[in-house]
Amino acid sequence: MENSRRNFLKTAGYTVLGVGAGSVLIGMVPRLTDAAPVDAGPPRYKSRPEALAASRWGMVIDTRKINSRINRNIQQACHKVHNVPDFVGKLGAKNHEIKWIWPTKFKNAFLDQDHQFVSDHLKRTEIPVLCNHCNNPPCVRVCPTRATFKRERDGLVLMDYHRCIGCRFCMAGCPYGARSFNYRDPREALDEIQPNFTLRMKGVVEKCNFCAERLARGEAPACVEASNGALIFGDLEDPGSDIRKLLAEKYAITRKAELGTLPSVFYII
Repeated sequence: MENSRRNFLKTAGYTVLGVGAGSVLIGMVPRLTDAAPVDAGPPRYKSRPEALAASRWGMVIDTRKINSRINRNIQQACHKVHNVPDFVGKLGAKNHEIKWIWPTKFKNAFLDQDHQFVSDHLKRTEIPVLCNHCNNPPCVRVCPTRATFKRERDGLVLMDYHRCIGCRFCMAGCPYGARSFNYRDPREALDEIQPNFTLRMKGVVEKCNFCAERLARGEAPACVEASNGALIFGDLEDPGSDIRKLLAEKYAITRKAELGTLPSVFYII
């Protein structure tokens, strides 16, 4: 069994290296047009009659409304409902930190936007960063098992934890550092386990899923509810949606736009 796993990882590694040279093993590395089944899982986010739907979900973060209290509230809300382990606070294991959404300095999030005259608010306030649910996601291309996939019906970049083999190619492929690896059992750093969301295991990668399980129940993402209006969520393909109206009225930027990943998370500055 161990030998088979080793051979698979070796083959997958050669496959990813071959992408740049034009040598692709068909079926191993998915193209952007490929996708796992619409409700691939688990977790299976099956739609209900009350489910929220969109052609492409997106988020706007109004940095003018962000402060340390809001950052703390949205991170706590997200991590609680998704069983994100606190390896740092509980065990002091900084190198094993798991993050779905977290605050960081503006100059770290926007290297290409930082300059000596950045506003005092942006200099002193950390802004939340998370998976960008890119419309052109490199993490999907490099996953050898399709554990990471872009859902066709709404553009969400999701994970099937049972397919993840822990190769961490997706972590290398993501230019935003939005993924974390479980070096240890998450249960070691959880006070309470939420039964409504999949508990991951040691040896797999995880990240923000835009609260796909809550959308399926007709609920907004947990971070949005906890943001006091600083985070706005909606359909980027609907010109009449609140998020599109906001983007039409206010100037917003995305992280590392020059890479062509087409992020679905926008920042009003």
